[in-house]
Amino acid sequence: MSKMTDPSMTTPRSGSPAVGRSVSQLLPVEPATKPSIHILVADDERTLRESCASVLGVEGYNVTVTGKGDEALDILQRRSFDIVLLDLYMTPVPGIELLAAALNTNPDTIAIVITGKPSVETSLEVLRAGAWDYLPKPFTGSQLQILVGRAAHAVSVARESRAQREQRGTAGPTELDDRVTVLGTAAKYRDTIALARKVAATDASVFITGESGSGKELIAQFIHYNSRRSSRPLVAVNCAALPEMLLESEMFGHCKGAFTGAVRDKPGLLETANGGTMFLDELIEMSKPIQAKLLRVIQDGVVRRVGSETTDAVVNVRFIAATNRDPEEAVASGALREDLYYRLRVVPIPVPPLRERVDDIPLLAEHFLAYYWSRHRDGPQPKLSKAAIWALRAHSWPGNVRELQNVIEHAVVLLEPGADVQPEHIPFISDHGTDPELGALAEEVDPNESYYEARDRLLAKFDRRYLTRVVLRAGGNLSKAARMAKVDRTTFYRLMERHGLQRNLLNGSEDE
Repeated sequence: MSKMTDPSMTTPRSGSPAVGRSVSQLLPVEPATKPSIHILVADDERTLRESCASVLGVEGYNVTVTGKGDEALDILQRRSFDIVLLDLYMTPVPGIELLAAALNTNPDTIAIVITGKPSVETSLEVLRAGAWDYLPKPFTGSQLQILVGRAAHAVSVARESRAQREQRGTAGPTELDDRVTVLGTAAKYRDTIALARKVAATDASVFITGESGSGKELIAQFIHYNSRRSSRPLVAVNCAALPEMLLESEMFGHCKGAFTGAVRDKPGLLETANGGTMFLDELIEMSKPIQAKLLRVIQDGVVRRVGSETTDAVVNVRFIAATNRDPEEAVASGALREDLYYRLRVVPIPVPPLRERVDDIPLLAEHFLAYYWSRHRDGPQPKLSKAAIWALRAHSWPGNVRELQNVIEHAVVLLEPGADVQPEHIPFISDHGTDPELGALAEEVDPNESYYEARDRLLAKFDRRYLTRVVLRAGGNLSKAARMAKVDRTTFYRLMERHGLQRNLLNGSEDE
């Protein structure tokens, strides 16, 4: 039978960091707060639940225990708890059903699942069902204290955020923060924002994927500032920008004398992010040893600084990771630890590239134009001409939103006040330039596609580019453009509609 080991132990089981100070001293929970935090422990092993109740009771929490699944269900239906620890394999009511009951009674309840059969599949199942975390058996009293302490801290932060919202007179946790602006009406991007908005209200880890420049960090900011942690820090780390030793020191901190130049103790960014969110950009570029150390923090919440032999801090951090690579391929190749990936990938959020949200380009361009004009220039703000909008919509945007942002800033710096932005003001659209996608046709061929699929995709890109160019050259006159293309006007209109190119985007008439 699985049981909890002696809670008085100061050294956790093999592989866990030693605890130099008492766990209670390291936990970010005020002693006066603990009696107001109500905890339910539901486990059919009498020794384990009594040990849990003893450890948590000594800590000062308000603890209720039960050993039967149906009794636990009855308790959860009659009252709510701040924290629920429940065994996954209880009878006659299983833990998953108890988990749903706990969250239905109070959406703010933090549920921790205890399991004697830990696995990747089990962890994913409980996390997707809404569990805050899971605790594999056997575990020490220190591990229980740390995990419940992190959960209690999250409860305290949620209460504090709720009190601040009520003081400001806001509607509640579903009201969106205005510190981050997300622009876009394209269907794929709306789906991304809807998912980000939904997950923001939880404490689940998020894994964002998308091409470079597509706006992954903006989504991370959106999630943080619309979460219960919005009043706490958002700390971003670019894992690809720092060498291994410096990244480890920056994230975990270091002790005096740990290496040359370490003249004093220094807390790391994980401690800075305590109570808030850490955004791990380009996670796959992180070395395997640091991935292992990070996994320990995610699992146990304990931080050991570089050069330290004891635990220096207990942190409660929400993690958002991002990459521009395929994480599944990174796991298969060994670049990314599978256990770390599944810990962070509770909710995957894909960010579509700009070429898949063409209708958002004018909106984004106008936004960047206004922003950079107010930042760099004075006088009447220029406007985007219809010809410039066509040019922007026709570009392939390999650099995504970041490239669009840079292109508009370039135009702002060179334009005269009050002038219209024309295609010639946009760096990529000059006559001596070529479309990166069509100019590198061979690189665009995907060997996984059939001949017909590849041909149809590339021909569609050619059609769109050609039609845009010929309409630009015809000054927006579609009848003239059709004659230049040597096709009849009806066919030309049909091609425009097929590729989503609207009529009358340029000044000029359709007929001469």
